[in-house]
Amino acid sequence: MERREFIKNTALISGGLLVSSSLLGQSSAIKKTKKITILHTNDTHSNIDPFPDNHAKFPGRGGVSRRFEIIQKVRAEEENVLVLDAGDIFQGTPYFNKFGGVLEMKLMTELGYDAATMGNHDFDGGMDGFLKAKAFAKFPFLCANYDFKNTVLDAQTQKQTILQKGGLKIGIFGVGIELKGLVPDDKCGETKYLDPIEIANQQAKELKEAGCDLIICLSHLGYEYTTEKVCDRVLAKKTRNIHLIIGGHTHTFLEKPTEETNLDGNSVLVNQVGWGGLNLGRIDFEIESKLFAKKEVMEVG
Repeated sequence: MERREFIKNTALISGGLLVSSSLLGQSSAIKKTKKITILHTNDTHSNIDPFPDNHAKFPGRGGVSRRFEIIQKVRAEEENVLVLDAGDIFQGTPYFNKFGGVLEMKLMTELGYDAATMGNHDFDGGMDGFLKAKAFAKFPFLCANYDFKNTVLDAQTQKQTILQKGGLKIGIFGVGIELKGLVPDDKCGETKYLDPIEIANQQAKELKEAGCDLIICLSHLGYEYTTEKVCDRVLAKKTRNIHLIIGGHTHTFLEKPTEETNLDGNSVLVNQVGWGGLNLGRIDFEIESKLFAKKEVMEVG
């Protein structure tokens, strides 16, 4: 397959108003063929209801029911849709305290999520608590750099998955942040943390060799840091074969996706949509022999 190219438009949808600005001029010389639409969230933190109307920063915004409406609308308009999450599903409202994550899993299943990765707060109920809640999730959790051997989560997560959409193969894998210092030992047991850069290169290579047309990393590493800590931007620069990194952990609101250059000189998109279910990310890939991408952030509420 020829080296892919990325063309991106960014837009913010608020109250039904669409305002867009071109980041790169799109070539009309290349015929568009197959389109994949990716919707994504991160760090929803058990926010089931909209934020209160008197909230200082986000009055009345968010809510799972509104997210459901947007997802259903997109599905009605587009043929090939994936819904993904980059972790920290749990912790933040009394819903988690009362139901232990079960409600969140049931609702994500109802919304039709295709895959998710784990964030550090998804260990807040302990590994047994996560396993209990996960029983209600009809989608896989992708955790390639957590070795769960000798824990109750052994064989309960996957390193990667390959989904078929529109005759295309979409490979997805997940990487998470170092748990030491963030999660008490009694919450994560003997979980071993593996180098996310090494693991990401391995997973992306396997997915490419499996013939995937599009390779996505669900990351809970964080967007960027002032230290040498591994983040999504560093991951993009130090890997090969990844087209898109959907991130979480740092609650970063990006108005447009960041474009990084990988080890082979190819473009990688990095995106994150804040926290609390306030925004729903959208990225459209149009694939022929080259790859096009258009990204939107949609306010929920």
